[in-house]
This record gives sequence, C-alpha cells and structure tokens, in this order.
Amino acid sequence: QVQVAESGGGEVQAGDSLRLSCVSSRRTFSNNGVGWFRQAPGQEREFIAAISWRGDNPMTADSVKGRFTISRDIAKVYLQMNDLKPEDTATYYCAVARRAFASSVVSEYAYWGQGTQVTVSS
Repeated sequence: QVQVAESGGGEVQAGDSLRLSCVSSRRTFSNNGVGWFRQAPGQEREFIAAISWRGDNPMTADSVKGRFTISRDIAKVYLQMNDLKPEDTATYYCAVARRAFASSVVSEYAYWGQGTQVTVSS
C-alpha cells in the first residue's frame, strides 16, 4: 500500500514561517504530480499548491500566492510558508497525483497523507 507522509507542521505566531515536507513510498513518486491541500474545521478541503513531476509551472492558490511556495527534489516535495496568518490555521495534506502533471482538482489525486497540523496565533 502506498504511503504518503507529511511533516513540519506546528504552532507559530503570525508572521512566522514553516516548511512542510512530503515523502511517499510510491516507487514512481518522482514521476507524479504532487499537491498540497488544507482543511480547517467545518470547511471543505482547499487546494493550496501543486507541482508537476518535472517541478516546472507550479500552481498556487490565489489565497496564498506570494507567501507560499511549492518545490521538489528527487525525494521530497516541500511547501514553504512565509508570513503566516491566523487564517492559515488548518490541517495540511500532501497528495500524490494519478498523473505526472500538477492539478488543483481533488479527484486527480490517488494517494493522501494523514495531514500535519498548522496553527497560527495572532
């Protein structure tokens, strides 16, 4: 069974930075698109960022553009989060896409991690 694991969450103050990391046991992880989503209590899962297998043309949601950056190397996918705000508080999920390309659509993702909590206080 393919496993996906996120790390790097925590409790921070507004204006701080965090870097989330995602790894997968999927043998072809480096050949798949990867996305980050988040979900706050009582809200729907929200697309944050996605990156293709090549790492080019990353996608970023308007709500975090200019503050969050997605990147990847051969083994991991990262979400660098700067200037965090209380409204960024949520559980952040990494997901591995069915294909090589980046997507903002939840159904394009086949494998999901358990999530990592990010809490931002004002």
